[in-house]
Amino acid sequence: MSAMSNNWDRRSVLRAAAGLAALGPLAACGSNNGRSGGGSGNGLVQYFHAYGETGTEQAIKKYAAAYDKADVTTQWITGSNFESKLFATLLTKNAPDLFEFHPQIQLIKSGQVADLTDIIDPVKDDFNQADIASHTVDGKIYGVRMIDDPQFFFYRKSMLEKAGVGVPQTLDELIEAAAKLTTDKVKGVYLGNTLQAVIRPMIWAAGADTLDAKNEPAYHTDGVVEGLKAMRKLFTSGDLLLDAPADYWDASALTQGLTAIQFCGMWAMPVMQEALGDDLGVFPFPKVGDAGKPSVYNGGWSMFVNAKGDKVDEAKEYVKWLWLDQKEYQEDWALSYGFHIPPRTSIAESAEKLKSGLPAEGVKLFSDYGHFDNIGWTQAMIKATEDMFADSVRKDGDPEAALDTCDKVVNTELKKLFG
Repeated sequence: MSAMSNNWDRRSVLRAAAGLAALGPLAACGSNNGRSGGGSGNGLVQYFHAYGETGTEQAIKKYAAAYDKADVTTQWITGSNFESKLFATLLTKNAPDLFEFHPQIQLIKSGQVADLTDIIDPVKDDFNQADIASHTVDGKIYGVRMIDDPQFFFYRKSMLEKAGVGVPQTLDELIEAAAKLTTDKVKGVYLGNTLQAVIRPMIWAAGADTLDAKNEPAYHTDGVVEGLKAMRKLFTSGDLLLDAPADYWDASALTQGLTAIQFCGMWAMPVMQEALGDDLGVFPFPKVGDAGKPSVYNGGWSMFVNAKGDKVDEAKEYVKWLWLDQKEYQEDWALSYGFHIPPRTSIAESAEKLKSGLPAEGVKLFSDYGHFDNIGWTQAMIKATEDMFADSVRKDGDPEAALDTCDKVVNTELKKLFG
């Protein structure tokens, strides 16, 4: 969610190695972790990372205060260490009863998160089915999606018009546009300081995927190789904004005129509209090669119940009350603090803020080109593709060799997970 905080780099790195490395010990602990409960009496404790938009902390605490079956305490984790604090605390008696995170199969394999199928099933058909699939393992659903966060390119219409540039339809056209848009004061395009946010969008735009339906690697293709070579060309062109004051999740690179085109998330749309008015457009990551198709990455956050706690039933009841029954709060959370797409289709379809103008365009891109997290795509695999991308794009390594190295890591992880 948070588009305006230095914490928001966790949108792409929340599942950092420091956090998920703890899953090894979690798996080894079994259910005997010495936990005596996240709160006293009938109280519940929930963990949230510190969202950047004004009012988010107050909103979560307001929802909790309205619940009359238990006292719900919110731990609002500031700084850049939410993931490490969460996973370290899950190993102790002070572990939270419920927490927000992303779907990760290690959480399920280690028995850390509770099966929520029984509370979700009655309303499952009212959820975006891709959200259901991304939280499902062996027919069981392990988390409730709170918000969907599509990510795409924002651009200054006036800058493109002045440069005689059309909206890029291919990665090659994006590179050409960046060159024409670059001046002594403005860079043509901004992809974030690490470039990591566009790795999976580029893979999908090349007509490939992270894993296929059989949980086998699906990213090592000619199209991805072509995309890596094109990204190297852009990286060395001088037309790419590097080392911006804030990373891609923040709107400032575009709103402050540092770039003409910025990769960002829909969460930042209200801030961009306030600063730029109608001088703002959006487009998906453009297709790569003949087999490609435009792509939009759908990030987001989900609520999980700590299966190793002693208040599993109480925590599930609260999750059901807030994230399944209270549609007013669900809509407020998705649309009052930046723009996000509600995972509940009934809420998304009735949301007035998303029905017209630029928000409606964002929803259409999400619907036409959206890709969701694969629960089997682990942090080790993410890190392997980041290394591959860095070797190929930043260091001018051979893309095929970098992909071969990535394959070794991914296949090792897949063997651990699926045999």
